[in-house]
Amino acid sequence: MTFPFTDDILAQTHSSSNEIKVSLALGALLILIAAKLRLAREDYNGTRTRKLNALHKQYGPVVRIGPNEVTFNSTSALRAIYGAGSGFERTEFYRMFEAYGRKNMFSFAGVKEHGERKKMFAHAYAKSVMLRGENAAMIERKVKLFLELLEREGRESEIFSTLHYFSLDNITEFLYGRFGRTACLEGVGKDRALISDIVDTARRTLSWYTVHFPGFTEWLYSRTGIMACVARRFYPMRRPTTYTENGIEDLDIAAECADHLFAGIDTTSDTLVFLIWSLSRPQHRKFQERLIQEVRAVTEDGLNADGVPRAEMCDRLPYVDAVIKETLRLYAPLPGSEPRSLSKTATIDGFVIPARTVVSISPYALHRNPDIFKDPSAFNPERWLDSRGSAEMKKWFWAFSSGGRMCIGMHLAMAEMTTSVAAIYRKCNTVTRGGFDVISPGVTARYEVFFDEGCSGVQEHECQIGFVPQ
Repeated sequence: MTFPFTDDILAQTHSSSNEIKVSLALGALLILIAAKLRLAREDYNGTRTRKLNALHKQYGPVVRIGPNEVTFNSTSALRAIYGAGSGFERTEFYRMFEAYGRKNMFSFAGVKEHGERKKMFAHAYAKSVMLRGENAAMIERKVKLFLELLEREGRESEIFSTLHYFSLDNITEFLYGRFGRTACLEGVGKDRALISDIVDTARRTLSWYTVHFPGFTEWLYSRTGIMACVARRFYPMRRPTTYTENGIEDLDIAAECADHLFAGIDTTSDTLVFLIWSLSRPQHRKFQERLIQEVRAVTEDGLNADGVPRAEMCDRLPYVDAVIKETLRLYAPLPGSEPRSLSKTATIDGFVIPARTVVSISPYALHRNPDIFKDPSAFNPERWLDSRGSAEMKKWFWAFSSGGRMCIGMHLAMAEMTTSVAAIYRKCNTVTRGGFDVISPGVTARYEVFFDEGCSGVQEHECQIGFVPQ
């Protein structure tokens, strides 16, 4: 079978003249190379993921987007590429997630290397560990501090910042303990400054260079002396870039901790930003009211001594879960393509995929299939409460990836989100401020900015919300 996006060109190669065949085949290759360069430009403009979704709408679930790259959008391809035992490995794309020049669990290409590293600490991220004991107490304590921060700020808050403080304080205490934790929620300025990497828009440019010009980027930042003075003029992002300056001797441990730290900050906080913003918009008032009804029905035995809903109890609240699922569907923290390759020929959805071809699927496209998700661009948590429809939707829900490379921090993130959402809406109603009823917050994901495309504008790294005591 031939691939959509190139069928018209490939169809012309069935000529009796070998010379014409070669000419047309070369023409097809040039068009594919041009397509790859076009996508590199889409990367630079921060529109790649939306462009790929548009291509799937036009050509179907299988689209060839370069000489050696194919994008899919089906659950059968999802199982074939990302399922346990598939053999597909991560590509050089993931080098952008290395820290201190060392590979970590997230960036290891091979299944064996990844599995060996994962065994060292997978038990620490187990769901039972997150919902009970020290970790649950930690999350509940941070939720209490977040609520106190809201009280100090009055009725209005710029939640992009405050929710990043919340997630940063959680992940640092989880990784480094009470003595290595940050205290952003308590107002410590030097700790709050640590999120400067996240709000620096040059991070997207650095990611683009790391993906498309890895050798040049590595060379550029490794120059010393006089050459460093010259190279500095061409840096995509000024030093210190994310996790380049460090004095820890055991760089493998440092790289692993850095990766877990970074993964645990904006994934959770960005989701909470979109969740609270979505519920605060006037057209979604009914969803907020139903959520408030559920969390206010929690009885005293579901609260800790500080009156904060217990993490274990929050995990069992169906409407809280539906709101989080719907937010993750529309605003997945990593919505872009997740590239893989295999060292041998494979067949996916009836197409023969040559060895070492890059294949990928994106949560953004999966979550917007109109055959599965009715009115896919609409925020509607109640779609997850339909037992018949939700069973099929769950097959297409891919916010945390799947298989052996599924997000190891999923249960920590979910515990943070369920507990904070339940606690906030037990005490407050939320409303948009500063024009955010029609303006969308924007967040950085790799080299793209993601936002709600149905809005009239976007404000990156900002979201103004009013918290009205009940």
